[in-house]
Order: sequence, then structure tokens, then C-alpha cells
Amino acid sequence: MEERKDHLWKVQEGSEASAAEDTSRGMPLGVDVGTSKIVAARRRTKGTETSMQLNAFIPVPFSRFTETILGQNEIPYFRDGDELVIFGGATERFANMFNVETRRPMADGLLNPKERMGTVVLESIMRGLIPKAKTQGEVLSFSVPAATEGREAELVYHEASLRRFFETLGYRAVAINEGLAVIFSELEDQNFTGIGISCGGGMCNVALGYLSIPSLLFGISKGGDYIDNSVGSVVDEPATRVKTIKEEKLDLTKPPADKLEKALHIYYEDLVETLVDSIRKAVAKTDKLPRVHRPLPIVIAGGTAKPRGFKELFERSMKSKPFPVDISEVRVAADPVTATARGALIAALYEK
Repeated sequence: MEERKDHLWKVQEGSEASAAEDTSRGMPLGVDVGTSKIVAARRRTKGTETSMQLNAFIPVPFSRFTETILGQNEIPYFRDGDELVIFGGATERFANMFNVETRRPMADGLLNPKERMGTVVLESIMRGLIPKAKTQGEVLSFSVPAATEGREAELVYHEASLRRFFETLGYRAVAINEGLAVIFSELEDQNFTGIGISCGGGMCNVALGYLSIPSLLFGISKGGDYIDNSVGSVVDEPATRVKTIKEEKLDLTKPPADKLEKALHIYYEDLVETLVDSIRKAVAKTDKLPRVHRPLPIVIAGGTAKPRGFKELFERSMKSKPFPVDISEVRVAADPVTATARGALIAALYEK
């Protein structure tokens, strides 16, 4: 299998370092294993350093010429019979070029059972991001979603498969819920107390924590992919193109400029209403709610929360009906895409 890297590790302050730099090894790692992106984080003297890769692939017909061109351009791929499987960051470029959909190793937050090559592709992407442990037993904390009703067995398989893969790289792998990882990364100033929400590609995960201890964990099977697929179906465009437009120019504070943007607004509103209503119901019926004598903060992370106006849309939905606990503020993480990985890194550092 041919393996190449087309990503950079980026320090929070903006400097860059090669993922293969030997001095960076031998340290705990945090990994966000997301449906849309894989993000890894580690601590360096200049700050927290992150690297990410698109969690997607696209097969193209094999030819020696195509294989040579891919190699010359350092595009990650491997050969599978009479196909070349392109994975990672270049995937969307090829999909938009040929007007086809990308394929995903994961769906709805878990390994995709419908993809024959899903596990091979996912492991290939992670090998490009995660160096082998310098010494056996170094700590790696990785994100997992909350169990949704009827999919508990799939979550067991998903978590165990990831753990076994990380162990082959020499790590002691520890799982952390996505929503709890957001609390770890964003609510240190609140003693890790509040509600953390990870709005990803496959799911939205929610955690309510008190002093880092989770009292409520749940998820909904709606995320960025739900928006992309729904919009694509009503405007007759590939979901991959919708995703590109959404990530590059969507502004929820401005009136839609065309049919596609109108559909994006509609499905964002639907997702947020479903999410807020689910939080409202889950908090109201839990018997494990901690007795906190002050309002709780809500912090939102994940790529689906990136568009301008997402916070305001969330706040409007919250205010439409009574909420079962007092909320002090709603804010979006400073870097929504890397927040879960940074929270997983904090969990790993405390596991040392």
C-alpha cells in the first residue's frame, strides 16, 4: 500500500511542523474520530498542535499513468485491484471534478457497515496523522459518540475496533465521549461544568458535566451530512458540492441568495430545532442532574457549528420554549473543528 502525507501539524499560534518530526513523539495524543474529519492534537512547548484530514475516499480506474501523477502530487491513495482508492483531502476535489459523491468510511458517527473498504481507508487516514508510539503504552484518547437507541451494539464494535487499531501503533487507548471532550477543551474556566455539544458530520453529541463528571450523555443522528444530503436532494445537486458551498460561504445571518442557500437555511433550522428540543427533553427527564447553584454555560463545537449565525439560531430556538435549567451563556468554541481533539488531548494528559 502506498502511503503519503498531505497534511501539516499546526500549532495553535500558527506555526507549522512536519508530522514526521521525531521530537514531537513520545507525548500523549488526542484524536477526534469524526464522520467528516479526523483531527489529532498534541501538546508542544509553543501550545497545542493539531492536524486534520478529510475522512472520505473516492475510487478511480487504475492506470500506471494515473498512479504516477498521484504520486508526483503527493495525493494519498492505495491500489485495490483495478482501482486506485484516493483518500483524504484530495477526495472532494476529485468528486467535484467528476460530479460524483465522495464515499465515507463512517456514517452517523460510526463505522459504515455498507462500505467494504471503510476500515482499510479509515486506518490509512489515521496512519498518516498519528505516529507510532515512541514507547509502548503511551496514552492516546480518542472520541466516540453517545449510544443512540437501537445502535448500542454498533457502538461497541466501533469503539473496540478503534482501540485495537491504536494499540497496534503502541498506544494505551482510552475512549472519551465527544460532548464531554468539548467540556474538557472549552470549560476549564468553569471547572469543567456545563453543557458541551459537538455538532459533527454524522451526529450531534451532547454532554452535561459537573466538575468533569458526566451526568448526561446522548446524541441525535442529525449532523452536517443530514443537511448536505437533504439540500442536495431538493436542489438536485451532489451532497459533496453542497458541503463545499456550505463550508466556504454560508452565512446564516443573511437572507438566502438562491435556492440552494434557502435550502441550507431551512435544514439548519430543522437540525437546530431538533437538537435544542432533544436537549430540553433529556435534561427535563434525567434523574441524575447535578445540584448546581448557578446557571450553566453551553459551548458548541464541531464543523457544523462553524457558519456565521449558528449561535444566534441556537439561542432563538432555546428561547422559543421554557428551558429546564438556567443558562448563563451560549458560545461557539474558538476553533470548532479542533475542540473535540483538544479535549481528548486534555483527557490523555490526565491519564499519564
